[in-house]
Amino acid sequence: MADRISALRQLAADNDADAILVTHPPDLRWALGFSGSNGLLAVRDDDALFVTDGRYTEQARQQVARVPTAIAASGLAEHVAGSGFLTGVQRAVVSSDHLTVSAFETMTSALGGTEVIPVRQLVAVAIATKTLAEIEGVRQAQLVTADVFDAVLPFLRAGVSERDIAAEIVYQHLKKGAEAMSFEPIVAAGARGALPHARPSEHVLAEGDLVVIDMGGIVDGFCSDMTRTVAIGDPGDDAREAYAVVLEAQMAAVHAARAGMTGSALDRVARDVIEQAGFGDAFSHSLGHGVGYEVHEWPRLSQHVEHVLPVGATVTIEPGVYLPGLFGIRIEDIVALREGGADNLTTPTKELLIL
Repeated sequence: MADRISALRQLAADNDADAILVTHPPDLRWALGFSGSNGLLAVRDDDALFVTDGRYTEQARQQVARVPTAIAASGLAEHVAGSGFLTGVQRAVVSSDHLTVSAFETMTSALGGTEVIPVRQLVAVAIATKTLAEIEGVRQAQLVTADVFDAVLPFLRAGVSERDIAAEIVYQHLKKGAEAMSFEPIVAAGARGALPHARPSEHVLAEGDLVVIDMGGIVDGFCSDMTRTVAIGDPGDDAREAYAVVLEAQMAAVHAARAGMTGSALDRVARDVIEQAGFGDAFSHSLGHGVGYEVHEWPRLSQHVEHVLPVGATVTIEPGVYLPGLFGIRIEDIVALREGGADNLTTPTKELLIL
């Protein structure tokens, strides 16, 4: 983790600051390997200090090896201030992406003479640029979700509710080694599939339904995220045609994906296929997002962004078509970007399964 501390020092310097403060739990896991829910890492040019609370005394001892650790009796920022660690530090930067206004006000009040500067996406690029070991961590999480998909397929039949399938998805993830879910599973059948983020309901599957299943778990700190759309019996020619378009768009984007292109350029690859087929208005969201220590990380794959995708980023590619009153279709893989291409970390078939 020494390289991560050096990287944080450099980020502080790049932002004309004397120190950097890290508070978001996934960022702490990236920086230190700490998996608790409450902590503050302070890094200045010649030292570092990690502070957590008494619930994590033993956990911090086991997980945080190279940075001095302190256990705060009250607030974490108050402990840092009282320790004198920031004496002489005039400016400290902190990522504002996940910091509430209340937490920021508490921090600035506690740190007194040190000016705290909020910066958006302060560590986002560093976290997105994953090592081979981190990419393998995402791959292993995605393999667990692939196994869950195979285990859930026998439950997909007419008469079973979306909520029962979602419960089985959660159970199978935990049974197969996930420590938690990346997000609440999406199970949406028939016309409800046209809701991209539908919550599972008591609606039951029926013959001819397309069923959108979007799920992911957390394995050893890394998130998975996979969507497949399956049919309960013959879904009809219109659904088959739309599915073929989404599959073509998804595969075109996977083939085109590489480090160095922009998020908007990759989004455009899939969007062109869908628009040319006449479904442009039915693709209502962006192509994808980063995934790793969180299920939604930087970078975005969207027509509205121009940032360059870095080597090592693990991103979802998930085009969709949603026709209100009829059905929805989404196909999602995670790929790892490299120079000249991408490696697909997702194994289940993308051909339309008719159950």
